[in-house]
Amino acid sequence: MNNRNNLQLYKTWPIKDLRDLINSSAALYGDSPACLFKEIPGGSYQSRSYLQLNKDIDAFGTALLDLGLKGRHIGVIGENRYEWILADLAVINGVGTVVPLDRELPVSELANLAHRAHLSAIVYSSKVERRLLEAVRENEDVRFLISMDSLDSGGGILSMKELIRKGRQLLRNGSRFYLDAAIDPDAMSILLFTSGTTGLAKGVMISSRNIVSNVMGMAKYVKITRNDVSLSVLPVHHTFEFTCNQMSVLYQGGTIAICDSLKNLVKNMRECRATMLIAVPQIFELMYKRIWKKAKKTGLLNRRRYKEVHAALGGRARLFITGAAPIDPEIIENFNLMGITMIQGYGLTESSPVVTMNPDRLHCSSSVGQALPETEIRIDQPDDSGIGEIMTRSDSVMLGYYENPEATAEVLENGWLRTGDYGYLDEAGFLFITGRKKNVIVTQNGKNIFPEEVEYYLSKSDYVREVIVNGEEDQKTGNLIITAHIVPDFELLYKTEGRITEDAAREFFRKIVDEANEQMPPYKRIKRILLRREIFERTSTNKIRRF
Repeated sequence: MNNRNNLQLYKTWPIKDLRDLINSSAALYGDSPACLFKEIPGGSYQSRSYLQLNKDIDAFGTALLDLGLKGRHIGVIGENRYEWILADLAVINGVGTVVPLDRELPVSELANLAHRAHLSAIVYSSKVERRLLEAVRENEDVRFLISMDSLDSGGGILSMKELIRKGRQLLRNGSRFYLDAAIDPDAMSILLFTSGTTGLAKGVMISSRNIVSNVMGMAKYVKITRNDVSLSVLPVHHTFEFTCNQMSVLYQGGTIAICDSLKNLVKNMRECRATMLIAVPQIFELMYKRIWKKAKKTGLLNRRRYKEVHAALGGRARLFITGAAPIDPEIIENFNLMGITMIQGYGLTESSPVVTMNPDRLHCSSSVGQALPETEIRIDQPDDSGIGEIMTRSDSVMLGYYENPEATAEVLENGWLRTGDYGYLDEAGFLFITGRKKNVIVTQNGKNIFPEEVEYYLSKSDYVREVIVNGEEDQKTGNLIITAHIVPDFELLYKTEGRITEDAAREFFRKIVDEANEQMPPYKRIKRILLRREIFERTSTNKIRRF
């Protein structure tokens, strides 16, 4: 496998901040479609060009400044939609700091974050209006609530559409206080709260430079063209979607198409004729199972004919990118076999988010890729196998945690970010993740077990829907017992085995566990099995909450 230094990087052009990205893209791509979206669920896709997006940003930003929101923190909450992209960029590019909020949060957590983030205004979708109004009812700091859906202002709620109209009028009258607003690329422009309850969630301070350096680094590894259409399916309040999909696509002149919902993903791919999909492994795993099962049934695998597969995905799919969780390398290999380049990367919110990525012309299915250009990675205190904590340093590393210098000091050391993930590098500079530092199970004799590795072997079975492996203390002996908490695919189980008893089901999964154990050294082997019917609680990016 070639070393990264032998790879010919794609050419990029410098941008100093996100306003520079939007302005330069408007000049370069003009009337090309920047966004496709549906005004009516189930309707046809509407288009906004790069020039129109730029004008909408300027108009909304001008109106927000006219409200007196210069330098303020402004929340945005709702589903993936054009108005979110518009609000996000309008705030970042000349108003203040944008605070993306997870629309799945309960009222109590929304109230807590609105308070902790010192929000002065919130732009929101009607789908979250009831919960949001309850959350900020007693928050006197929130001066303005701005609805994405209201046609006119009233009842203490401002209309985003009306504000855009007002902004356009101000611009026509010669107002330039937004257009000429000074941008400090190194100041906090995005405040992102990590997943977790509000007491534990940390506010990650991200600058405009953090994002654009990440975007330029990715563009050197992965080529996007004006012919590309990328379906936006991940929650838009996460950097994975914002940086890797939206900003990367807009930088290189492609089109962002907003997905209706996960259940309409494949349908939307056909409707917008998507060429790209950036998603978490779970989405690709579900897609793969359906496609691969059909391909085996119809004999397409033997004939090496994948025309029907491509047709089902809209006929133009060429690039899949995944990250945020482990994925079976076999899925990556088989999508590549079908003629769709699939690559994975690695990152975290604190690095805006990408640290490593597989270049689209040189990739390894079992690795999360090589460090982005101008990004350094090193393995701290590696063991005999070369495994240690991954550390990274680049212009993409966060400014720190908001109002939390103690937590910042724990992870930032002379510009180096402690990721909390364990892994190793091969001779070609490809990174392999072995697990999360906080998840590591340490046995009595000092051996480290990464539960993600054990879970990987179990999850290869079609009968295992979800699995979590942990170490539990035996009440009698005090010894650590490696335990697998398994959510079976009961539908498949009953289909093949009949309505078996709980004891029979446990025996059935004992055999599956025994097969997995044979592939691991004795100290990693599972000793106890617990079956459960409820799926595990997940974050909004579909990661299982372990704790």
